[in-house]
Amino acid sequence: MSSFDGRSVLVTGGTRGIGKSIALRFAKLGAARIGLGYMRNDQAAEETAGEVSASGTEAVLVRGNVASDKTVQRFAAEGPWDAIVHNAATGVIRPALETEDKHWDWTLNANARALLSLARACASDMRQGSSIVGVSSLGSSRVLDNYVLVGVSKAALETVVRYLAVELAPRGIRVNAVSAGLVETGALDHFPNRDRMLAYFKKRTPAGRLVEAGDVAAAVTFLCSPEAEMVRGHTLVVDGGYALPA
Repeated sequence: MSSFDGRSVLVTGGTRGIGKSIALRFAKLGAARIGLGYMRNDQAAEETAGEVSASGTEAVLVRGNVASDKTVQRFAAEGPWDAIVHNAATGVIRPALETEDKHWDWTLNANARALLSLARACASDMRQGSSIVGVSSLGSSRVLDNYVLVGVSKAALETVVRYLAVELAPRGIRVNAVSAGLVETGALDHFPNRDRMLAYFKKRTPAGRLVEAGDVAAAVTFLCSPEAEMVRGHTLVVDGGYALPA
């Protein structure tokens, strides 16, 4: 019997890239029902829902901006959830001095505040042994080109994770984060230095290859499993050792 048999899992940003891999891994591990949050790409959403359904898992699509209270309430209405993975991320990729306040609000609201909003809306219905996981990135603690807004939002996400881990522990809900190294997904298309980044990360990573979406998904499902019962408020770095060399 899988750890997730009969379980319901919500994955925001769950229809493409890392989020899709997370959703499909939960389905492979026996989840009965998976909520797939997405913003605007209906074709990708339908394709992922089809793949989830083909594995025998019910797929529930929820379209909308996760920073919107209306969308968060729709997620809550589809619960209760045994695991919530906040993977959805957006942001303005610019040097710090070229950003605007509206860019800050957009990025911080979707990447960090949304996790708090989801917890407020959903935690009361989550049972003992449930998990919440936020997907972060190395930019939370390292300086990457053009990444100031997303980096700050990921640092905020990790801080929200620590506070929620303490506050929700008496309810039997675990809260953690996974910090992923560079993963080659469509999200990189927004970076003007995409190809140079990929080459540099691969060369610097001791493991000898880039992190793949499946690596991140494996870490997420571990943190949501009973085996991670005593892992609380932790940010699990999955970067192949990239951040280790001086």
